[in-house]
Amino acid sequence: METLSYSVSTLPLFWLIFLFVYLVAYFGVFRNWSPKNRSEASSCLISLAHGTPACLLAAYAILKIDQSERSFASPNTSFQNMVLEFSIAYFLMDLLHYLIFFPADILFIAHHLATLFVFLTCRYMVFHGAFALLVLLVLAEITSGCQNIWTLASARRADVPAAARLYELLSPPFYAFYSVIRGLAGPAFVYKMGMFYASGAADSVIPRWLTVSWMVVVVMAISVSILWISNLWLELYRERSKKLEKKIT
Repeated sequence: METLSYSVSTLPLFWLIFLFVYLVAYFGVFRNWSPKNRSEASSCLISLAHGTPACLLAAYAILKIDQSERSFASPNTSFQNMVLEFSIAYFLMDLLHYLIFFPADILFIAHHLATLFVFLTCRYMVFHGAFALLVLLVLAEITSGCQNIWTLASARRADVPAAARLYELLSPPFYAFYSVIRGLAGPAFVYKMGMFYASGAADSVIPRWLTVSWMVVVVMAISVSILWISNLWLELYRERSKKLEKKIT
């Protein structure tokens, strides 16, 4: 079993990397975009820099440990801690983005604060439970690449025909993929996680108040995701219905 690591945190280095990516995006890649789309696109670029790498790193951190260590109460390994720090750095950077450019977007700010609470307490307070959080990270970020490309296409679809075509092409498969992950796989794992913590099996290493807090955050995140994708399906249905009506008339 890999020993616990209390070495110097890699968090500052990861945060500086995400800051660099954001600045390159804002002052370079998207400098000719409108102010609102420019900041949103810069956020998408750091999300791209985080999402797929975080998914792969988390999956590797899960697969490299023995089956006996894959418990919701297992001690964090050094590599698991590093993956948590990678994600913490991203959420801190994106939180700063929202506080500067979209301070009224309470939902996203609350989401980032809640996610940071879970990751920070796991990494720096109890040093246990990373296995469960990394599985959730895989489920959350496996759709990230597609989602960010879809978001960028959506931002420019009104004035760039190619972006509009890409948006229309990506929407159905992205919605379907997201629905399976967030609507089926996510809730199934969260239920299993909740049953484990409710049994008290983790109480000796993770305080009950903390596992309850984690579960509240996770359930709320899953619920918001399901509501979001449901609204997108309804919007797609309305758009397709209008187009069909125009063809008929």
